[in-house]
Amino acid sequence: MSVLLESLAAGFSGDAARRAILDEALRDGLPGPRSEAWKYTPLRALERRSFGVPPAQAPSIDTALLAGVPAPRLVFVNGRHAPALSSLDGLPAGVSLQPLSAALADGDEALRFLHRRFERTDEVFARLNAALADEGVLLRVEADTVVDTPLHLVFVSAPADAADAPAADLAWHLRHLVELRQGASVGIVEHHLNTGASRHLVNALAHVHLAAGARLAHARVQDEADGATLLLRTDAVLARDADYRRVDVELGGALSRHELNVRLEGDRAHLTANGVLLGTGRRQVDTRLGIDHIARDSTAELVWRGAATGRGKVVFHGGILIREGADGTDARLSNKNLLLSADAEIDTQPVLVIHADEVQAAHGATVGRLDDNALFYLRSRGIPEPQARALLTGAFAREPLSAVPDPLREGLDAALTRGLEGIVAG
Repeated sequence: MSVLLESLAAGFSGDAARRAILDEALRDGLPGPRSEAWKYTPLRALERRSFGVPPAQAPSIDTALLAGVPAPRLVFVNGRHAPALSSLDGLPAGVSLQPLSAALADGDEALRFLHRRFERTDEVFARLNAALADEGVLLRVEADTVVDTPLHLVFVSAPADAADAPAADLAWHLRHLVELRQGASVGIVEHHLNTGASRHLVNALAHVHLAAGARLAHARVQDEADGATLLLRTDAVLARDADYRRVDVELGGALSRHELNVRLEGDRAHLTANGVLLGTGRRQVDTRLGIDHIARDSTAELVWRGAATGRGKVVFHGGILIREGADGTDARLSNKNLLLSADAEIDTQPVLVIHADEVQAAHGATVGRLDDNALFYLRSRGIPEPQARALLTGAFAREPLSAVPDPLREGLDAALTRGLEGIVAG
């Protein structure tokens, strides 16, 4: 057994059913380089590391970090709910937003999603999450409830206090549920922040369930500590006429991997999933899409932009499956990338599998450099080369942000601007 798995298993405190899930994960071990799903995400360094369990109480942090995050907001620090930092003021009727720990304490019957099993051996971190998760977000919106004010979910990592946590590096496992009933509508802004240097491990799994006619707009900004490891997965299911629009902006972490799996199970379901992947220094950013068109007349628009400099690495897998009987599907994927230094690396793999006849589908991926003609034009107008590069890179990277409405997009642009400073400087 690897040092990593041994240290994570030491924090187990669940029942017999969860112990069985953990034993399966330990038996199968970590996926190796021969696993197609992990071939670009080496785990050799991670498997030799040991992580401790966070203290039961969230550590104190400087509240200035949250100055730009309005209520309603739910805040977690090092994987623990922070009630003093959270504020549910203004939460409208028909909306339930609470930490998973509170629902577990109440014996909430809606926690059936925790019983989901993961059968593939390469789903080891989903299995570990199923066995070890003890905190997360539960958001449920009742039928026909329309929420105009965005809800903010904040996840902060902070250096461990040696007095409370003997292990300097901690690991926490979060399980989330976002459930919108028929005709409901809401916007979410998800913040991943840090208060200083740390090398923690975050393993998070989110379930998104949209009933008929539900509408969810979801913006996620990942700006974790430079040494952090993030292994994130989102599994979404869309019923008929449901509309899911999201933007992911990946800025931080030493290793950040996000798997976004979406099943369009109802007729006329729509997905817009865009993202920006920035790799600086020695950072690796890895995103895998698995879009599954099952019903008729469903649509998917996927616009992803990546940029890498220094010794950074950006990995993108865009998988689209159109099943037999999913006639009328319209699926489009665009993945364009900028390689901004000789030592950087970008790997992109668009995959389109079609088993239906009457569909429209297109996918494309490119890796290139900044346009020399455009750069020359800006410099000929008196703009210094670093500023010209910043302007061109910024225009390239901002295109995906249009997927979500203005109230959710306000913070995305500022965060992306900060991230682009590192790209241009690198």
